[in-house]
Amino acid sequence: MTMKHNPNLLAGPMGRKGGMGPQIMSLKTEGKPPPPKPPGGLRVEHRIGVQAPPEVIWEIVHDLPRWAEWNPTYPRAEGAIRIGETLSVTLALPGQPRQELKPVIMDWVPNEQLHWRLSMLGGMIRTLRYIEIQALHDSGCIVDNGELFGGLMGVSLGKRVRPAVRRGFEAMNEALKARAEAIWAERQAG
Repeated sequence: MTMKHNPNLLAGPMGRKGGMGPQIMSLKTEGKPPPPKPPGGLRVEHRIGVQAPPEVIWEIVHDLPRWAEWNPTYPRAEGAIRIGETLSVTLALPGQPRQELKPVIMDWVPNEQLHWRLSMLGGMIRTLRYIEIQALHDSGCIVDNGELFGGLMGVSLGKRVRPAVRRGFEAMNEALKARAEAIWAERQAG
């Protein structure tokens, strides 16, 4: 008695595909952990194009004591940009009372990003604030200015203040753009 032997290796025990048969893995992901999941919560963000190189934008962002000269959203910023350093900033959002905040620097990369976190009410409200610079070419960038609201009460707070926060980020980005482009134009002319 001859048996025809032509098994479908991708079939499961009942002959259906996708069962317990051999799995095909991509060589790109084999042996690597899955990519991290983005943090949960509510994101409020404003992006803007700036006709200046990342170095000029970073020079402005990094110089905290001079934020008062150009930044309508944070008219006062003190401290040093170092991981673990606590800053002292004044937040001035449109239509909201000013707030004194003490965020902690989480991460920074020159010419690329600045991230800080803030925890309030014993961690019930947690935010991750970021300014990220993405170079498009030698003298042009996209600046992402945003905040992630998390924690037990953070999302509800974020929803309540989202319009004011977005307007504040937009005003900050417009002021950063004007300052960076003016500095870059001056350097190009001189």
